[in-house]
Parts: sequence; C-alpha cells; structure tokens
Amino acid sequence: MEIELITVLMFGGMILLMLLGVPLGVVTGIIATFFILDFDRLNSLILITGRIYSFINTYVLVSLPFFIFMAGMMERTGVARDLFDAMSVWGAKRPGGLAAITTVVAIIMAAMTGVVGGEIMLLGMIALPQLLRMGYDEKLALGTIGAGGALGSMIPPSINLIIYG
Repeated sequence: MEIELITVLMFGGMILLMLLGVPLGVVTGIIATFFILDFDRLNSLILITGRIYSFINTYVLVSLPFFIFMAGMMERTGVARDLFDAMSVWGAKRPGGLAAITTVVAIIMAAMTGVVGGEIMLLGMIALPQLLRMGYDEKLALGTIGAGGALGSMIPPSINLIIYG
C-alpha cells in the first residue's frame, strides 16, 4: 500500500472515531494498533514492547513522581496559598496587578514543581476565586492562569524537558 493512502486512511479513521465521541488517547491507540497489526503483524509489537521497556527503565524518569508529589504537597499544606497571598500584597492595588502576580506565582511554582497540569489546577483553585472576587473578567482570569501555567514547560526542572532530554 502506498504511503499517501495509508495517511488518508489514518486521518480518516481518526476523524471518524473522534466524531463518534471516542477520547483522543483511545483513538490514537486504536489507529496505531490497527495499522501495526495490519501491515507488520507481530514483529512491530515486539519492537514496541522493547522500546517501552527501555524508556521506562531510564534513570532520569525517577524524578517525575517526586515532582507530582511536590505539587500535591504544596496544595495540601497551603504553601501555594500563602505564596499567592504574600505576592498579592504587592500588586493588588495596581490595575492588572493581581493578574501579573498570578503569572509571577505561576513562574515560581513552575520552577519548584515542574508539573504543568498540577500547577494549573493549583492556580485554578487558589488564584481564580481571588481574581473573580477582585472583578476580573472570567476569560481574562482563566487565560492568565493558562498562560502562566504554560510557562512550566519552559522553566527547569520541567517534566517535558526531562523527558525530551
């Protein structure tokens, strides 16, 4: 089969399954498994299992659960809330100051935890109610939290940079 037809079949299958409401992770798994079994039979499955084992066996990935644990501990102990309260004292009186402080807190938390999803969840629980209480538009508040949380993938120690490295 030609590569163009394979590409059209893959994207067509992905679009069809997503239109049926199947989650994206399941869709990619179904498409990959179907095309592996259809074209290369079991040889590719052996190769994939070997690659998964060598990826999981990497020593650097030991740090990932600790970053997630640290983000959970910051949320449970109230350190993140205290950090946000201390930073909001400096900028709450200026126009847009609380949004800028939220971004600064996101940068600090990204440098401490390295977990992007956990950081956005944490800021959503802590900063969003305070931003809405201070009269910020909901879209602006959510955009500030999302943009600040996205900085987590650029600041070491980032899980993404650890995996790519």
